[in-house]
Amino acid sequence: MVIRQLASRGIRNSRVLAAMRWAPREWFLPPPLAGNAYNDAPLPIGSGQTISQPYVVALMTECLAPRRTHRILEIGTGSGYQTAVLAYLASSGKIFTIERLPDLLVEAEERFRRLGLTNVETRLGDGAAGWPEAAPFDGIIVAAAAPRIPEPLTHQLAPGGRLVIPVGDLATQELVILERPILGGELRRMNAGGVRFVPLISRLAFTEERPR
Repeated sequence: MVIRQLASRGIRNSRVLAAMRWAPREWFLPPPLAGNAYNDAPLPIGSGQTISQPYVVALMTECLAPRRTHRILEIGTGSGYQTAVLAYLASSGKIFTIERLPDLLVEAEERFRRLGLTNVETRLGDGAAGWPEAAPFDGIIVAAAAPRIPEPLTHQLAPGGRLVIPVGDLATQELVILERPILGGELRRMNAGGVRFVPLISRLAFTEERPR
C-alpha cells in the first residue's frame, strides 16, 4: 500500500521504494498507533516529536541519493524509521545518527537491534554540531526545521555530497538540498517543495549561514 502511495506521488527511485517496502513502519510507532502505520501522515512518538509521513521520508531519501558505500549523518534519530531506511540503502557504508532526547534514542537503538542493523552508530547530543571526528560525510539529512542551515554541517559535507534539510519557521518551511561540487567551488542550492517539521533545537541553528 505504501509503495502504491509513494509511486502515485512521484517517487520513482527503485532502491528507495525497495527500502520503504523493507522497513516495517509499525515497529517504529507506539503500540496504540500501530494500526495507523501505513497512513501517509506524520504520527506522534512521544516527547513532543513525530515520525514523518512515508512520502516525506521517501522524498528526503530520494533527494539525498544514498549509495551502498556512503557514510551518512542523520540529525534527529527520532523513532529510527528514517535511520533504518538509510541503513538499508547504505548497506556497505555507515549511518551516524544523533538524537538529543535520551528516551527516544534508547528506543531507537532497540529497534535497530531487532532489525539486525550493524551499520548504525548512535550519539546523544546537539545534532546541529554534526559529528566532526567522523566527517566528511557523503550525505547529511536533518529531520527538523532550522531558520538557517547550521554552519558545522556544511563544513562536514564531502565533495560530491548532499545535505538535505527543512529550512524555515513554524509557519513556512522549504526542503533544501545543498550539493558540494566534486572539484570545489560554491555549494549548489536546490529546493524540493514545502514541508512541515518540528523545530531543530540548537543555538547553532540560529547562527548566520556561511557555506564553504
